[in-house]
Amino acid sequence: MITRKTKRAFVASLTVAGFIVAGFTAPAHAARSTVVIHETNAFTSLNNGTPDTNLTTNADIAYVSGSGFNYYDDHKSLIPNTTFGTYAITKNKSNDFQVTYTIKPGRLWSDGTPITAVDLLLSHILSSSQYSIKAGLGDPKDEKVSPDFNSLGYGGTYDDNIVGIPTLSADKMSLTLKYKNPIPNWDLYGPGPSPVHALMEMASGKKALGTVAENNAATDAFLKAMTSYDTATLKKIAKIWSNDYNITQIDASTNPLLLVSNGGYIVSSAITNQSLTLKRNEKYNSGPAIQGGIDTLIFRFIADGTAASQALANGELDLYSGQATADAVTQLKALKGVTVANGTSACYEHLDLRTGPTFGTTDTYNGPFSDKSASGKDLRKAFLLAYPREEIVSKIVIPVNSAAVVPNSTFVLPGQTNYAKITAGNGSSVYSAKTQADRTAQALRIVQKYYPTASATNALVKVNLMVPAANSRRAAEAALVVPALKKAGFDVTASVTSGWSGKLNSSAFDAEFYAWCPSSVTQAGTNANFASDGTNNHMGWNISALDSVLKQLQNKLPDATVDQKIIQAERLINANALTAAIFQHPAVTAYNSTLKNVKPAPLSPNLVWNYWEWSY
Repeated sequence: MITRKTKRAFVASLTVAGFIVAGFTAPAHAARSTVVIHETNAFTSLNNGTPDTNLTTNADIAYVSGSGFNYYDDHKSLIPNTTFGTYAITKNKSNDFQVTYTIKPGRLWSDGTPITAVDLLLSHILSSSQYSIKAGLGDPKDEKVSPDFNSLGYGGTYDDNIVGIPTLSADKMSLTLKYKNPIPNWDLYGPGPSPVHALMEMASGKKALGTVAENNAATDAFLKAMTSYDTATLKKIAKIWSNDYNITQIDASTNPLLLVSNGGYIVSSAITNQSLTLKRNEKYNSGPAIQGGIDTLIFRFIADGTAASQALANGELDLYSGQATADAVTQLKALKGVTVANGTSACYEHLDLRTGPTFGTTDTYNGPFSDKSASGKDLRKAFLLAYPREEIVSKIVIPVNSAAVVPNSTFVLPGQTNYAKITAGNGSSVYSAKTQADRTAQALRIVQKYYPTASATNALVKVNLMVPAANSRRAAEAALVVPALKKAGFDVTASVTSGWSGKLNSSAFDAEFYAWCPSSVTQAGTNANFASDGTNNHMGWNISALDSVLKQLQNKLPDATVDQKIIQAERLINANALTAAIFQHPAVTAYNSTLKNVKPAPLSPNLVWNYWEWSY
């Protein structure tokens, strides 16, 4: 799964770019100081802040190895992390809105280096298009050339509203941001800490941890490079940030500078596609105290739900949370010494249809759904009409969660207070009216406008559908999709794809389905998915009227006006047949009953958000 468009803070990476650990070597239960955690997808990078690495697994590992100014609990409440620092509005005028972030003295990186507000400045580089252009690092809005920092932070509320470079206090412990106007959810757009000294040292070719004095000097050198727009130095840092953290094997030969972090645990080793191990950070003082004597966290990557539940039964896992099938849930509930918690996750599966090449790539796209062709929009509409969402929910999801329904919005989900209002006016009824047989018949009539001989037995519109590999639930989805779409004249190839999260931009795929997992609750949280230059817009969507509405959602607005803007945005999305929500993920968590204080949360990181409370 990919972590959703909603990026907490700036996705400033290294702050939570935890670095993984070794492989699974022994059952966790012997000393009761190790927790073994199941992940469906293997981790792909120590930096989850790029479009290709914005994966839930990467984010979970980053979370346990990094601490910032706040976090969400299991009730979707934003909790200030005052152990790390504080933040407050320091100027609140219509044309001058300022927020100051102050780091508590004495906070340390895992190598013993003091954390200062200078460590917050990388966030600005990763999120300000204006800075990137001025520093000679490229224009993030350039459709042909990517910026040197391959960051998800560009193009959002911060980027559109920040004024100038953040200012440091005299003691370098506080950083003040200035915005053009007051913005909603201002407390979610603040900077995250990154070990800038480690980046500077790697940029100079170092492959060993430095002394505190050397590290402090490197921090000062970063500040000088940042404030003087030192293009050559910043380009070196950009290459490391964008590329060097993308490793999956971690051992004694790994550059330890890549592993510097400030969370409760630090990565010690990793085995590609198998596991990642983190050890307790002895210098940790940036977040809530670790209470339960857990010294080691091991993430094991098991795509198959049945195999994962068997690993739990064998005592090889302590925490399971995955895309469980009905059979897997039955097996989990039958296990002795295992507690099972069911619910509904904020993660939701969605289908996206490509209209053009992804913004910032050099690909071309001339597939059936292309906006260059007269038939593109009509064929997209037909595809969505015939897509068997109800069948998928009834056969795959309801056996796990009996309350599951087909969502008819991609901005809000069933159960949210404004869901009924949004779905009544957003144009989604086109894709939910009447029966599936009626909608499929309508879809075939649309296809026959362009392919007169198309029929349920003569599928003529070839569609390449990306299907994430090694995932039994998604394989089951694809097995329902292919015959259902054939009835409407579509010849769907279900392309089972390994490493799918890094291939979402590929124009080889006409359609893709996977999940968005919200990590925050924001007014403009979906902008990155749908804006023409949005960092989560992998399908080339480019609708100026939609961009305009999304921009308005960045402003402080009354709730009723927000709803109106969401309705406007979704009417454009539905009218252009870009995407459809399929189902909310049924949340199934199973864990060793002797492990205490496991509290599954709806927002990402769903399972590890309170790791410091765990104990046996």
